[in-house]
Amino acid sequence: MSLPRPLIRLAVLGTAVGSALAATVVLPATASAHVTVSSADATAGGYGKLTFRVPNESDTASTVALRIQIPEDAAMGSLRAQPVPGWTVTTTTADLPEPLEVHGQEISSYVSVVEFRAAAGGGIAPGQFQEFALSGGPFPEADQLSFPAVQSYSDGNESAWIEPTVAGQEEPERPAPVLSLTSAAGSAGHSTTEETATAEAGHEGGHTDDPGALALFFSILAFLTALAGVVLGVRANRRTVSS
Repeated sequence: MSLPRPLIRLAVLGTAVGSALAATVVLPATASAHVTVSSADATAGGYGKLTFRVPNESDTASTVALRIQIPEDAAMGSLRAQPVPGWTVTTTTADLPEPLEVHGQEISSYVSVVEFRAAAGGGIAPGQFQEFALSGGPFPEADQLSFPAVQSYSDGNESAWIEPTVAGQEEPERPAPVLSLTSAAGSAGHSTTEETATAEAGHEGGHTDDPGALALFFSILAFLTALAGVVLGVRANRRTVSS
């Protein structure tokens, strides 16, 4: 026995509503799942703390290592890692083609790689994330610094976050973490509280150009459109019956 047309229309619209709601849950999570770096106090020519946020993308394996590369154009005279319980830290140094002058002293080598590795049986489990911090300086006189990183999993797979982000182009699939530096003059006019709040807002996806936010907007729009269609369909059915 076939269903009345109004019920068929209602079922189709209900499916559209369900799809829209599913998109609001899935799309934002997918868009934000990559390694990022931020700082509340890093300034060009100054010192600061870098925080690398590492979400685990695997459903079955744990993240057991993070290898961060410091390119020559981001070389610092001093760089230290903050200990993380259950993780060991190793550093690798490299020679500079031209020495850095830091506080009147010439620095001919710098920390070029920092690796965090989890103890046996540990790591970042599926559905979790971890933050790793570095402190150093002076930062180069630049607007942005890129820090390519490789994320290793317990099943032997790796995610290489090393692709450069080019202005005016779409974000690559595996973007390298990029740190934005403020000028020393500009940072003097802001309090530490304001800087921290700004950094936290950026981490939580407060930017209007976030792909996840756009996906959520269009999904809600689709939901409201489908809901309006249901209402119009019911009203049309009532008019048909009454006539």
